Amino acid sequence: MNSITFGQYIPGNSWIYRLDPRMKIILMVLMIVLIFLIPNLMGMVIALGVFFLIFLSTRISVFRVIKGLRPILFLLIFTIFLQLIYTTGTAETLLYSFPMQIGLFHTLIIVGMVLFYLFTKKYIPLRFLYFLVLIAGVFVLLWFARFDRFIWNDFTFDVYREGLNKAAFVFIRIVIMLGITSLLTFSTMFMDINNGIEAVLSPLKIIKIPVGVFSMMIALTLRFIPTLLDESKKIMNAQASRGLDFQEGNIKEKINQMIALLIPMLVISFKKADDLSDAMEARGYIIGEKRTKLDELKLKWRDYVCLVVMLGFFGLVIWSRFYV
Repeated sequence: MNSITFGQYIPGNSWIYRLDPRMKIILMVLMIVLIFLIPNLMGMVIALGVFFLIFLSTRISVFRVIKGLRPILFLLIFTIFLQLIYTTGTAETLLYSFPMQIGLFHTLIIVGMVLFYLFTKKYIPLRFLYFLVLIAGVFVLLWFARFDRFIWNDFTFDVYREGLNKAAFVFIRIVIMLGITSLLTFSTMFMDINNGIEAVLSPLKIIKIPVGVFSMMIALTLRFIPTLLDESKKIMNAQASRGLDFQEGNIKEKINQMIALLIPMLVISFKKADDLSDAMEARGYIIGEKRTKLDELKLKWRDYVCLVVMLGFFGLVIWSRFYV
């Protein structure tokens, strides 16, 4: 949980902090739409390079985004393997063919490897890397180990250039999307996000949608993600000081560990929600009533420059889809 950085605000004074929150939200949506319009891997690599340069110009540490990738690292690797397995090509684009075999002896060895992993992982500091080594070991076993008896199936794992390109394409797209959303929360305070969402969605008031309530819900959700994560860390440390190990145990012990974490988290969440509602009522917040703003949002020249640059990227990508 310590690696989850989404929703955290990082104080700074670079150009992105001076942008209007409405423009930040609009640019974020446009950038997400833009990366879904990019048709090929080369365009996605160029988009990654451009985003990396933009991120460097904000003077926000890139390692925060990399740290935020850790919770979805398994999903990324699983997605890459699916693309490699199910994407086929032609004989000319075949990069390598892995003849494999699965049978009774293979299954027994894999079960032994898994049991060895379960008994030894508590002694390994980099457990996810250790898990990847286990997966690689299973792959090598199915590839190299050949038996003559009790064989269930002989198959071939073919890696095509199309599969490799598509895996890299999807990987870069997910990384850019996470980076874009993280950049918004890193550089924008809670109330600015609330005001920005409310202003962007204000046309929906015409059809009687409570935009103010909706924007407040989204902003509060983003605001309390890092707060609840910090509370969960404190609870886990307190339970660990009492001898509870969240990293080890059988299924029954894992259930007890989750109960020991979730019950205090629910109590703390309800208490914080109650305190927040009291604070909002004390400041005169009434659901559905028109609210006044201490600071009125005003677009400045830098906001228009960023919008023009983004529209230029849009035009370039659309042109490349039709003429390249």
